[in-house]
Amino acid sequence: MRRIEVVAAVIEKDDKIFCAQRNLTKSMGGKWEFPGGKIEVGETNEEALVREISEEFDSEIKVNEYIMTVEHDYPTFHITMHAYLCTLVNGELKLKEHNDSTWLTRDKLLTLDFADADKPIVNKLI
Repeated sequence: MRRIEVVAAVIEKDDKIFCAQRNLTKSMGGKWEFPGGKIEVGETNEEALVREISEEFDSEIKVNEYIMTVEHDYPTFHITMHAYLCTLVNGELKLKEHNDSTWLTRDKLLTLDFADADKPIVNKLI
């Protein structure tokens, strides 16, 4: 089984958390996630997060603290996802690759249909 290692940003602002809906043309299209992406060779997890959010949302974040690592088996690959609590430093989180986005309080996170690997993070946040 193919293995993928990624990072995810739980971006907080005014007691709300940024959630992004995956592009409908991508795998797990339409599912909600904490944005991020693959770690490139030579990058730390934090560097990968800052780069991914810059590329996907034209915004700059500060990585504040580690939340947890999720291991999950999807039908065709295994994902290792490292999640971090972040704050927005610069930019408006413009959607370049995602279908939709929203800011929700922690108690409303369960109203979204999150990708399976993101669900343990949701549960830890609430």
